[in-house]
Amino acid sequence: MSVAPPRSSLLLLAYLAFVSLGLPDGLLGVGWPSISAEFGVPTGAVGLVLTAGTVGYLTSSVLAGFTLARLGVGRLLAGSTLLASLALTGYATAPALTVLICCALVLGLGSGAIDSGLNAYAAGAFGPRHMNWMHAFFGLGVAIGPLVMTAMLSTGAGWRWGYAVTAAAQLALATAFALTVGAWRDRAGTAARPASAADDPLPAAGSDPLPAGSESRSERAVPVDAGSVPDRTGASVPTGPAVVRVSETLRLPAVWFGALAFAVYVAIEVSAGLYAFLLLTEGRGLPAAVAGVCVSTYWGSLFVGRVVQGLVAERLGTARVLRGSLLGMAAGAVLIALPAPGAVTVAGLVVLGFAAAPVFPLLTLSTAERVGRQHADRVIGVQIGAAGIGAALIPAGLGVLLGDISVRLLGPALTVLAVALLVVHAAAARRTAPSPAA
Repeated sequence: MSVAPPRSSLLLLAYLAFVSLGLPDGLLGVGWPSISAEFGVPTGAVGLVLTAGTVGYLTSSVLAGFTLARLGVGRLLAGSTLLASLALTGYATAPALTVLICCALVLGLGSGAIDSGLNAYAAGAFGPRHMNWMHAFFGLGVAIGPLVMTAMLSTGAGWRWGYAVTAAAQLALATAFALTVGAWRDRAGTAARPASAADDPLPAAGSDPLPAGSESRSERAVPVDAGSVPDRTGASVPTGPAVVRVSETLRLPAVWFGALAFAVYVAIEVSAGLYAFLLLTEGRGLPAAVAGVCVSTYWGSLFVGRVVQGLVAERLGTARVLRGSLLGMAAGAVLIALPAPGAVTVAGLVVLGFAAAPVFPLLTLSTAERVGRQHADRVIGVQIGAAGIGAALIPAGLGVLLGDISVRLLGPALTVLAVALLVVHAAAARRTAPSPAA
């Protein structure tokens, strides 16, 4: 398959969109003490805001995959980013916690659609390098968010201005998406274009060969979602994409194995970052300042890993990098689990972060290989929704476990999750969608 290079303007917009996705996540942690004090609510009330945001995110991320074909990715991104901007404006002007919770729901609706829409588009239009770099920019947004809120608080402007500035940035991005609606339609003419004998060369060195008994390259090049009818001479004439029912998509085992893989992966990433500070201070005896730097190093290894491994994935192939990354995550989790000095635990966090870096983008990129191109957009939405569930439920349950028993159980728990991820990914890769000719 020949894939034309993505337009620079669309790449820039995609990167900026993922920065914008990360910004609100970084604002709340720094701003919440001021918010709770102004509204006169306890610190634990932040859970209500997070729950509302998760509900909105899950709802829109799942539905986005099913509505993408009707709206088009350009319109979906423009509308969703505008919705996020309005929600952040609501944060900046909210008179009470109830209004803030409603705004969190709306923000989740906008963010989930942006996440799913961009991932679905990028899975067909971008290669492994840009897919990894796009997700790296999410981490950049998470890092910038606290700086924005800290700047507003330190200058006396207040927490509301932190959200107002971010709302203005989202509005500018929504305008850019609206002005480039037509450009986002190019995916079908580039990434999804059928290959010909001239532009589908033999496998490059290091690439995975065709498995024995699989279809030939010429058979694989025929779009699986194209219908056809015979003309007067008996030749096949394409009639356009065939309609694929939702029930057909949801019956594929690979859909649910893939969704479970996303849930487990995100649970590992979030849990490691959320509880590493407790493990390093209470379980390994490191000073708080040192532990804080070490946790930042974990998140930094994710960012660096996505930048570096985006290049590696283009050379070695998605499947090989994914396998190596999943094994690396298990190795890092084992290092964290060892009853060793804090330096070993920190090394495990760095290994885990660097290995985990390309997993989310590459799992997204390989969705069509597991379920078929005609199902991919819908399934990516389901996977993003499953990731949100994994990020909410599993770390919460793990927190109860660590609090009731011991924080030292973090390493063993991450090891169990990493091994489970290996098993689930292997199952998802094997339970692929049936061939249309089958």
